[in-house]
Amino acid sequence: MAAAPKTIPRHIAIIMDGNGRWAANHGLPRIKGHEKGADAVRACVEACGELKVEYLTLYAFSAENWQRPKTEVFALMRLLEKFLKEKTAELLEKNVRLQAIGRLTDLPLNCQRQLHESIERTAGNDGLTLVLALSYGARLEIIDAIQSLLREIEAGHIDKAMINPDLFSKHLYTRYYPDPDLLIRTSGELRLSNFLLWQLSYTEIYVTPKLWPEFGKEDLRAAVADFAQRQRRYGVV
Repeated sequence: MAAAPKTIPRHIAIIMDGNGRWAANHGLPRIKGHEKGADAVRACVEACGELKVEYLTLYAFSAENWQRPKTEVFALMRLLEKFLKEKTAELLEKNVRLQAIGRLTDLPLNCQRQLHESIERTAGNDGLTLVLALSYGARLEIIDAIQSLLREIEAGHIDKAMINPDLFSKHLYTRYYPDPDLLIRTSGELRLSNFLLWQLSYTEIYVTPKLWPEFGKEDLRAAVADFAQRQRRYGVV
C-alpha cells in the first residue's frame, strides 16, 4: 500500500458515474452495473477510513433520476434498501457514521425506514461520516434553503438584512458538514450534474476516465495524492 499523502482532504465528494456504461460494456443489464458499483462504494469507504478522511459524500441518486424507467428506479430502490440492510453491521465495525441529504421523503417508505434505522444504529460512531445524497438536487436544495429563510423571516426570528453566505449555508441540507475539499468524478464527464453547487465553490476537482465500478482504493489514493499537490488560493494571490 502506498504511503498516505501529507495533505488529506477533510471532506471528499464523489459523483459516481458510469454504472450503466460499465454494464453495457460487459453485455449486462444496467442494474448489474449499479450492483457492481456498490463494491466501489465499499472500497472507497475503506480507503477514506484508512486515510483518516472525516467526511465522504456520495451522489447516490439524483432528483432527476426519478425520470428514469420505472423498472430501473424500482430496482435501484431495492438495491439501496439491500445495501443498507447488509452494510450497516460493517459500518458499525468500521466506526463509520451514516448520514443522508436530499428530499428523503420522496423515497419509498421501506427505504426511508431502513435508512433511518441505519442512521440511528451508526449515530454513536466517531470515525468517517458517510453522507448519501438521495433524491438530491442542488437547485432544489437552494430553493428549500430560501423557503426556510422566508419562514424564519415571517416568524420574526431573523431580519432579511441578516442574510449573508454564512447564514444561508446554515439552511442547506449540508449545514452540519464542512464544504468538500475534493470532488471526484468518474467516467471522464466534465460537469457537476446539479451536485452541491453552492458547496463546491472552492472545491478542487479531479476527473478520471475510469467508470465507477472500476474505481478502487488505489484510484481514490491517486486522487488524494493529486489533491495534495494543489495550491488552494480561494481567490487571493
